[in-house]
Amino acid sequence: MGFLELFSVASFPVIKVLLLTAIGLLLALDNINLLGKDARNQTNHLVHYVFNPAMVGGNLAETITYENVVLLWFMPVNILVTFLLGSALGWITIKLTRPPKNIEGLIVGVCSAGNLGNLPIIIIPAICQDKGSPFGDPDVCYQYGMAYASLSMAIGAIFIWTYVYNIMRISSSNVQKEGNESSDSVTLATSEDVSESPIEGCSENINSAYRLLLSKNESEQEVKVRIFDKIMHKCGMILDNPNFRGVFSPATLGAIVGFIVGVVPKLHSLMIGSNAPLHVIEDSASMLGDAAIPITTLIMGANLLKGLKGASTPFWTIIGIIAVRYIMLPIFGVVIVKGATHLGLVQVDPLYQFILLLQYALPPAMAIGTIAQLFGAGESECSMIMLWTYALASIAVTLWSTFFMWLVS
Repeated sequence: MGFLELFSVASFPVIKVLLLTAIGLLLALDNINLLGKDARNQTNHLVHYVFNPAMVGGNLAETITYENVVLLWFMPVNILVTFLLGSALGWITIKLTRPPKNIEGLIVGVCSAGNLGNLPIIIIPAICQDKGSPFGDPDVCYQYGMAYASLSMAIGAIFIWTYVYNIMRISSSNVQKEGNESSDSVTLATSEDVSESPIEGCSENINSAYRLLLSKNESEQEVKVRIFDKIMHKCGMILDNPNFRGVFSPATLGAIVGFIVGVVPKLHSLMIGSNAPLHVIEDSASMLGDAAIPITTLIMGANLLKGLKGASTPFWTIIGIIAVRYIMLPIFGVVIVKGATHLGLVQVDPLYQFILLLQYALPPAMAIGTIAQLFGAGESECSMIMLWTYALASIAVTLWSTFFMWLVS
C-alpha cells in the first residue's frame, strides 16, 4: 500500500476519537452540564468497575491460549522499557526546562506512562474494520487486535499504579517536607519538651506497675488480642492502600479471569464459542465491554475541559513533554521493536508489531490526573498538559501510525 492510502487508514480512527472527544467536551460545558463533575465521577465508576473488566476479560478469554501467552512474553518487557525510557527523558526535560518543584513528579509521570489502554482499544478496531487495512481479514484482525490491546491495558495499569504512583508520591512528599521544615522544627522542639515532662514519666511507671499486677493468663490473653488486632490492622492498611488497589484494579482482575478461562482448555470449551454450554456468559461480557470504548472517549473529552480553566504551565516544559512523547520515544521504539524482531524475540505478526510500536507514540495516561488529584500536586498543570498533548495527538498519532503500518506491512 502507498503512504497516502496508509495515512487515510490511520487518520480515520484518530478522527473518530477526536469527534467523540469533542462531544464529551461539549457535554461538559457549564451551559449543558450533562457530563459535569458528579456525572463524570459516576460514569467513571461504571467504566472502572463494570465496562473495562468485562471488555478486558472477554477479549482475553476469547483469543488467549497457552501458546499465545508464550508468544506474547515480549509485551510486558516492551511496556516496561517505555516507562523506563520515558522516566529518563522526563528527568532530562526537568533539568533542561527547570519547572517548579511541585510538578517534577508529574512531568516524569506524563513522560513515562502512555495511554496504553483506552486509545489502542479505540484505534485498533477502527483500523481493522477499514477496507484498506494492511492487517488482513477484518474479523481476525479485530479479534486478535482487541486481545493485544486488552493485554496492553492490563499490564499498563499495573505499571502505572506501582511505578508512576510511587514516583509521584515520593516527589509530592519531598516537596511537602521542604515546605514544612520550619513548622517541623517547632513541632519537634515542643514534642521534646513534652516527652521530658515528669507527668509522662509517672504515667509510664504506673503502666509498667499495672502490667506486673496482671495475672499470667490475663497478660497472655492481652498479648494474643494485641497481635490479632495488629494483623487485622496491617491487612486493612494493605487493602486500603491505593497502590495495592491500583495493581489489583478491576481491569487487572478481569484480565486474570480472562487468562484463566483462555489458558485452561476445559474452561475455554465450556464458555467460549457459539456451541459452548455457558456461552451466554461470554455474550454478556461482550455486550458490557462494547460500551467501554464510546463512554471512555466521552469522559476523556470532558476531563480535558479542566485544561482550558487550568493554571499556566511553563511553555518550554510543555514543549519538552510533547517532544518526549511524540518524537524521542517513537524513535527509540522503532529501534527497540525492530531490533527485537531481528533477534527473533518478537513473533512475525504485523498486527502485534504494530501495537508494540504504537505503545511508544501515545499521549499520557489519563490515570496520571487521578494520581495528581490523590496527592494534590499539580492538578491544574496536569489538565493543561493533557489538553495540549491530546490536542496534538490527532497529528502525531496519525503520522506515527501511518509510518508504523508501512514499516510492518
